[in-house]
Amino acid sequence: MMSITDPNMSNRFASAMEEIHNKHLKAYADIIDTTAELSHSHRQFVKSALDTCLRKCKDDEKLFESLGEFKGDLEQKQMALKERQRTIPETMSEVQHKEMQKEDIIQKIQKLKEDQIKRKELIKSHNRANKDRLRNLEKASHVFQDHLGLEIRTVIYKTQLAKGKKLQFIFRNISLSDPDSACVITMGIKENGSYQIVSSNPVLECLPTLESRLQETNNLPAFLANVRKEFISKARS
Repeated sequence: MMSITDPNMSNRFASAMEEIHNKHLKAYADIIDTTAELSHSHRQFVKSALDTCLRKCKDDEKLFESLGEFKGDLEQKQMALKERQRTIPETMSEVQHKEMQKEDIIQKIQKLKEDQIKRKELIKSHNRANKDRLRNLEKASHVFQDHLGLEIRTVIYKTQLAKGKKLQFIFRNISLSDPDSACVITMGIKENGSYQIVSSNPVLECLPTLESRLQETNNLPAFLANVRKEFISKARS
């Protein structure tokens, strides 16, 4: 064992203390470097976190603005929806009314079609009747012209009671004293196809009765024969 009085002992102690001191200095330097690195890393982390928070705050502000706009838009849509819901019964009532009008129009159109068909049939019937009457007129004219000296003329009337073309039947050989004297009856055909007696010269009191019988029988030759008889009776009475 070395003695404390050993001269080398002091040197070795000093050397050991310096070595320990150097180790402590090195450890302290390492601690300082580590602390500086940690401080720098912390500052970087804090800066990054602050930037992230700022971006997050801006994003949140935009999100809140979007939420506010969405909320306002939603409220407007809800108000519009309520207004539409309020008008639905009125709209449904209007639609039902239009449907009823549509059905009514369809029924009216159908009735008009049926009436048109009936009118066409009636016109055809009247045309057939008029053709029959024209044939009767031609037949009667031939009979009376050939055997009884009857003359038929076409005349135009412009009065309200008798407007358009009419036929005048001129009878001669009525009066024994004056065979050339004429007795005239004027006739036409109405829109419904019936005969119309316009006038007679001389006037025959029984003409309405003869006209009524003509409408019933549609026998024009017989009517003209009866008119001739009445003219003869009146002329020779």
